[in-house]
Amino acid sequence: MSTATTTPDARPSRGPITDLLTGGGRSRRLLWLVLAVFVLVSAVRVISGEQELTSSSTIAAALLLAVPIALAALGGLFSERAGVVNIGLDGMMILGTWGAGWAGYQWGWGAAVLGGLVLGAVGGLLHAIATVTFGVDHVVSGVAINILAAGIVRFLSELIYIDNPAGGGAAQSPPLSSQPPEFSLPVLSSGPDLVGDLEQRHWFLISDLAALLRGLTSGVGVLTLVAVLMVPAAYLVLWRTAFGLRLRSCGENPAAADSLGVPVYRLKYIAVVISGALAGLGGVFLVFIANIYREGQTGGRGFIGLAALIFGNWRPGGLAAGAGLFGFADALQLRSRTAVVALLLLVAVLLAAVAVYQVVQRKLVQAVLAGAFAAASLVGFLTIDRLPAGIVFFTPHLTTLLVLSLASQRLRMPKADGLVYRRGEH
Repeated sequence: MSTATTTPDARPSRGPITDLLTGGGRSRRLLWLVLAVFVLVSAVRVISGEQELTSSSTIAAALLLAVPIALAALGGLFSERAGVVNIGLDGMMILGTWGAGWAGYQWGWGAAVLGGLVLGAVGGLLHAIATVTFGVDHVVSGVAINILAAGIVRFLSELIYIDNPAGGGAAQSPPLSSQPPEFSLPVLSSGPDLVGDLEQRHWFLISDLAALLRGLTSGVGVLTLVAVLMVPAAYLVLWRTAFGLRLRSCGENPAAADSLGVPVYRLKYIAVVISGALAGLGGVFLVFIANIYREGQTGGRGFIGLAALIFGNWRPGGLAAGAGLFGFADALQLRSRTAVVALLLLVAVLLAAVAVYQVVQRKLVQAVLAGAFAAASLVGFLTIDRLPAGIVFFTPHLTTLLVLSLASQRLRMPKADGLVYRRGEH
């Protein structure tokens, strides 16, 4: 396996926590960046007076909404680290939502989890058969799965739910019979707690930190905690085991891995099936949020998960940060339409910083564009009281486009990602 270990991702590391965050010596910069963004958001809250920006309810909703995106991104991580582009994540999430709704109303939340995992894995298996065995273009196969999944769940709903005594219809299932258990940390989230009092005082930074603690420790589902722990687990599997090294070698140089005895085709199949199962599990969480399956429930979150994966540079810690960002944007547009306007001030400051950085790098065209958009965002913040409902609903998608445009210059995808591999042709 000496050939595979020459890739940048397999270089000796300085510690598991450092590698989990960014992989290498950039962890300190990332931590400082996260701290700077937190301070900036707190300052925007104080200036705008929009307390929902960092309220504990917004943080709790952001955590809940970030989990499906993170699971889809983790699914994409396994697939693309093995060299298979998975555009079909949204379709696999759709299959997961239907499987969770069908099993959940009959046998409870445990069956819902299993149903979503199985149907999502079936979607991943179809993608693996098309791309690995038959050599279909990965993007074409992924788009086909997205279209096919939407048609299949509609057909199954009409077949099973119409005239069903338990309820439901062509576009939705009966309600789930049970929900997964939740827990809270009493010291931080219940009773006459100091943290809650600090949040209500709306102090700069201190109240925001208190709201963050309350939001992350109050009414957290057991499965939410399991999903959060899947991020470090994915790192350990992919970067700390022989299985993970072999899988990543399939995405970097499959011909070299094959010559050293690595079962490339088998590992690609395993990775894509895992990818589908994780995306399906993301769909399960969407069903738990609504307590019912509904047609169109994913709302494009599979694509947002793919964007989080790209934003995170195909690393577990990075995709978790991206999922958190998109989950926050999604939660904010649900909590307050006026608070979304305050994001324009945040965008203006970030784009102004980008413009300054581009000037230092002597990229004048990019600096002018960033400065112009920063000025437009500032004008919008000063002149707009409330955004139209359609634009507010589209906030997570706009955030996706903005973040990807800013992060696109420092990305490194696996070298063989998206390439059709045939033994002997390389």
